[in-house]
Amino acid sequence: MTVRTCAKVNIGLHILRRRPDGYHDIETLFVPFFGYGDSLTVEPSDELSVSIDGASWDPLSDLTVQAWKLLKADFPSLTPVSIRLVKGVPVGAGLGGGSADGAFALRCMNAVGGLGLSEGALESYAARLGSDCAFFLHCRTMIGTGRGEVLEPFPVDLSAYELRVEVPRGVSVSTREAYAGVVPDSGREPLERLLRHPVTEWRGLIRNDFEPTVFALHPEIAALKEKFYRDGAVYAAMSGSGSAVFGLFKR
Repeated sequence: MTVRTCAKVNIGLHILRRRPDGYHDIETLFVPFFGYGDSLTVEPSDELSVSIDGASWDPLSDLTVQAWKLLKADFPSLTPVSIRLVKGVPVGAGLGGGSADGAFALRCMNAVGGLGLSEGALESYAARLGSDCAFFLHCRTMIGTGRGEVLEPFPVDLSAYELRVEVPRGVSVSTREAYAGVVPDSGREPLERLLRHPVTEWRGLIRNDFEPTVFALHPEIAALKEKFYRDGAVYAAMSGSGSAVFGLFKR
């Protein structure tokens, strides 16, 4: 079974508070982006194996393998699988490539293993894999709260805009360094309310709380955002903790 994953951008990302479990409560609008995608193949096999083209980490630590292990723990009859992943989503860019792989792997293994898991059950497993994994079971525009795993559809119409995404060459940002400079703020107007303003007003209203810290460390990312505005973007921002920048352009 072979599928192509999607990526995502974050329109607005508010860091609200630090949680007792060490994570942060956030609010963000996840928007799917189909210009990037990984190719994921999952097939029954005699033993668990994984190969990854276009990446340098230990394949056995990949979220696709963690997805199989999660399901195997609850379904001992699940057969081993052969996993092949060809990376197309830039790594470490804030586009959710790894999270998408984990979520799509869950869906593939559910089908290949004949597990019959419901959407709700898959979402539960995805939330255990990573904070934004559950979004990639849907790949449609949704508000994310909690750690990012609490999802609700959001009725924003972006059909009049082209979504463009660029990643600065050679620049990567770790989530740890991005969070290091953030001061959580739960007293602002909720993001959901801000998003109901016309898109043409978003530039002065909707922010990504990671930008001040990340821009100071990586001025190339800030420069790319300004370039988007010079090129005519109605709204531009960094996605997630970076390094990708996106812009909405009037069609």
